[in-house]
Amino acid sequence: MKSITVFCGASEGENPIYKQIGLETGKLLANHSIEVIFGGGKIGIMGAVADGALSAGGRVTGVIPKFLRTKEVTHYGVTNLHVVETMHERKMLMHRLSQGVMALPGGYGTLDELFEILTWAQLGMHQYPIGLLNVNGYFNHLHAFVHHMCNEGFLNATVRDLILIDDNADQLLDRMKNYQAPEIYKWITEDEV
Repeated sequence: MKSITVFCGASEGENPIYKQIGLETGKLLANHSIEVIFGGGKIGIMGAVADGALSAGGRVTGVIPKFLRTKEVTHYGVTNLHVVETMHERKMLMHRLSQGVMALPGGYGTLDELFEILTWAQLGMHQYPIGLLNVNGYFNHLHAFVHHMCNEGFLNATVRDLILIDDNADQLLDRMKNYQAPEIYKWITEDEV
């Protein structure tokens, strides 16, 4: 695995552990020679991940839409910076540049990015690992809700298990490196196109 997209907050959150884990996760990825692909901002957990990777000599690629350059205070110290027109272009480029996704705590934007990538995996559009770093139990309720969707018949167990979740970044990275994508049921066959 040569690159991982990290989805996380442009805010630091209320607990200082979130920013600290962001820094440590960036360093961890750099120490494993994994390029960080991220949203391009220098603030919040997003900036901490980039700074952590850069401080450990890692490669960092930011992807930011033009209209967010001032709101997310663009990180100009990264290895590569792509400025795109739309949020959709941002997600598509991040997807094309990466071989996996790791989500850290964040808000609506983080969840939007996470669920779009999960939907693409469900549809068989990619086969790379998707991990949640469950810092301080942040994703416990989301994990429970995913199981609820499965219990209510809106997801099957194979799709539910597309999410790898761990509270330890080293363990999560190991699981992502050893991930084998399941056989995904194709919703539309070539005969139906």
